[in-house]
Amino acid sequence: MTRTMKAVIKAERGPGLTMVDWPVPEIGPGEVLVKVLAASICGTDLHIYNWDEWAQSRLKPPFVVGHEITGRIAAVADDVTRVKVGDPVSLESHIVCNQCYYCRTGQGHICENTQIIGVDRDGGFAEFIAMPAQNAWSNPSDLPLRVAVLEENFGNAVHTAMAQDVSAKYVLVTGCGPVGIMSIAVAKAAGARRVFATDVSDYRLAMAKQAGADLTINAMTDDVVGVIRESTCDEGVDVLLEMSGAPSAIDQGFTLLKEGGEAALLGLTPGPFTFDINRHVVFKGAIVRGIAGRRLWDTWYQVRGLLESGAVDLSQLVTHEFALEDFDEAYEVFKSGESGKIMFHL
Repeated sequence: MTRTMKAVIKAERGPGLTMVDWPVPEIGPGEVLVKVLAASICGTDLHIYNWDEWAQSRLKPPFVVGHEITGRIAAVADDVTRVKVGDPVSLESHIVCNQCYYCRTGQGHICENTQIIGVDRDGGFAEFIAMPAQNAWSNPSDLPLRVAVLEENFGNAVHTAMAQDVSAKYVLVTGCGPVGIMSIAVAKAAGARRVFATDVSDYRLAMAKQAGADLTINAMTDDVVGVIRESTCDEGVDVLLEMSGAPSAIDQGFTLLKEGGEAALLGLTPGPFTFDINRHVVFKGAIVRGIAGRRLWDTWYQVRGLLESGAVDLSQLVTHEFALEDFDEAYEVFKSGESGKIMFHL
């Protein structure tokens, strides 16, 4: 008889999610079965929940959602030796092929055959998830769940902030969602001269201040460009970390970027928009980087180093905790913008 488990799935093409009894996954060669202990909501999960244009074009229901996962190894395939039953792990959500040009040249984070759990295959808003063993990142036994569940998402912030040298630089973070807040902490830990942060939510700006931002600016009520120019003696900023995907924030960020400055873009825009590439990039000699996921496995080692050294403290970033069956309530809180990270207990 097939074993079943409780799981939150995208059951059909349309808004919302459903909790169902779902088959416990079976593992094949090179795989592990993980007992999920905690999971957290990401912006991608909200796209899936709302069934927006991106979700409609990408997703093929039914499947289990969720990709920010921590748990313990419940079973391993016969050929797996790197981890063992009982090990605490967090999961890298991008499953790569290890065979394509990008994987073979140290660029697995942009593997052309990437499958993302909770998007392209079953995810982890469930009691169990099957994963390639290489995607199970071993954690210290005393790492709190509320930190372990953030490691994958924290990796986005680390990759974005560390893609260029931020030491002794003026850094602007546009968008203070959880990843933006974490990138502020990383920039400060790396020795940024000053970190400026913009958002439209006073709640999120308060969290940015707590994370180490030297100056926070509400883009709805304040003159972002004027305030930062005054605060930098009209220099502008050396580094832009764009986390919002908002066209207005992108324009403000590039307006403030110095000639020869560097920009790392993680935020996803709602669609194509008008952007003055001549003024913002070409004539400035700006260096612009698109950020995809985490470098495998460089970023994960940086994550471990920042956490173990105490240079970054993520313990306060989880502001709300829910049982998995209360997922609808959790998503409503997440949509309000009045939260940090939201964690599910399983």
